[in-house]
Amino acid sequence: MTSLPSTDRTLSKWGVLTICAVAQFMVVLDVTIVNVALPKMRDALGLSITGQQWVVNAYTLTFAGFLMLGGRAADLFGRRRVFMLGLSLFTGASLIGGLAQGGAWLIAARAAQGIGGAILAPTSLTILTSTFTDMNERRRAIGVWSATAASGSAAGVLAGGILTDLLNWRWVLFVNVPIGLVMLVAAQRVLPESRAQEPRARLDIEGAFTITAGLALFVYGIVGTDTHSWASTQTVMALLGGAAFLAAAVFIEARVAGQPLVPLAIFRRRSLCAANGIGATIGAALFGMYFFVSLYLQELVGFTPLRTGLAILPAGTMTLLGALAAPRLVAAIGPRRQLILGPTLAAVGLLWMSTLTYGANYWAHMFGPLALFGLGIGLSFVPMTLTATAGIPPKEAGLASGLINTTRQMGGAVGLAVLATLAAGTTRHDHSTARSAQAAVTFGYDRAFLIAGLLLLAGAGLATLIRPTPQARVSADSVPLVESVATEQTDAIPATSRSI
Repeated sequence: MTSLPSTDRTLSKWGVLTICAVAQFMVVLDVTIVNVALPKMRDALGLSITGQQWVVNAYTLTFAGFLMLGGRAADLFGRRRVFMLGLSLFTGASLIGGLAQGGAWLIAARAAQGIGGAILAPTSLTILTSTFTDMNERRRAIGVWSATAASGSAAGVLAGGILTDLLNWRWVLFVNVPIGLVMLVAAQRVLPESRAQEPRARLDIEGAFTITAGLALFVYGIVGTDTHSWASTQTVMALLGGAAFLAAAVFIEARVAGQPLVPLAIFRRRSLCAANGIGATIGAALFGMYFFVSLYLQELVGFTPLRTGLAILPAGTMTLLGALAAPRLVAAIGPRRQLILGPTLAAVGLLWMSTLTYGANYWAHMFGPLALFGLGIGLSFVPMTLTATAGIPPKEAGLASGLINTTRQMGGAVGLAVLATLAAGTTRHDHSTARSAQAAVTFGYDRAFLIAGLLLLAGAGLATLIRPTPQARVSADSVPLVESVATEQTDAIPATSRSI
């Protein structure tokens, strides 16, 4: 075989990086872009508050449930082949979602998008790490990939407002279609085919399915309490069904699967368990903040989708800035202290926001809390990933990092269900005291912000359980490389914007 000249090889490598970065940008953009369009989707399709939650959670549950399976499939069956499969599914589901004529149609399309995203996110990173074998090149490539993905999270909020205002809500989904088609052609021409050098093994599909189904039923039972009591047959059956599926998942992972998605022995590590607990609280707070702020600004303050996107932008921007500053700070104070600092700052922002009143001024009562929340979240992700992977053998680094991202997404889905249920119950009770409907809804949102803030403080408390170790303090120059290993088989973006 004739080898390519060095210039051509370099161009080919950066073509690979461009495709992988754009793919990740799409996955992140699609989460935040939908959030701003939720009220318009509700009006067009007759969605209830529960339906709006499922537009978000359908994507998140399938994304988190199949995330590690997607990375594993790429290693076994060919990374380019699996990447193109995920991109085709994501693009097709976006088209079908944009054409939705009912809530169930849209939610099903979002679930399919989540599976496509679960394939794209880890596969794009795996392709990068297998293409850029030189450590210096890999560090730069991962930096470009992460920065592009992070910018997508902030851009999605603004793009959702622009598209919804100038066109309509369907274009927040349609926008993926032309990008996806161009990417499919480019991927076929540019991406190399590769796979892990190991015997082909059977995928743990049963484990992925039971984990996802169990959590979906659990979330369904919680959000259903908006219209059914906790003691109702529907709620009890849903919760029991979810528990049964999750019990089956534990059995499969422990006894059945030859190569389980989540070997249970990994939970013997104290730092990993603490980091995953922190990730769950951060996910719950993120989902809640983006969901309720978007509804508050559009339904109660009267902002347009575009103005809402601009209003929420400080949170995404500060998350990006915090994520960029995090590697240097973690080198100075260590992951443990930074995992106390970051969630605490974000909690202060949410507790501040829990004092909102109906008709409150945005600049006086929301801009500061949003910026503070975003900064705290941005500071949290590097130390959380480092803690989750500290002392993990290299062969399990992808498992540990995939687990922390899965936990964060699952925590977000369950957390949003709980927060929305509490907000709805508070609103109904407060409205019964003769307070105006708008004031009652605001008070319900305040209660959600309060609980989310307390959850973040609990997460900061979990950080005190992490044992400081010599390996925990890393040099600033080594952090990007550590991150590249820690984020294998995952989409290491600041979760702020991915959450909703």
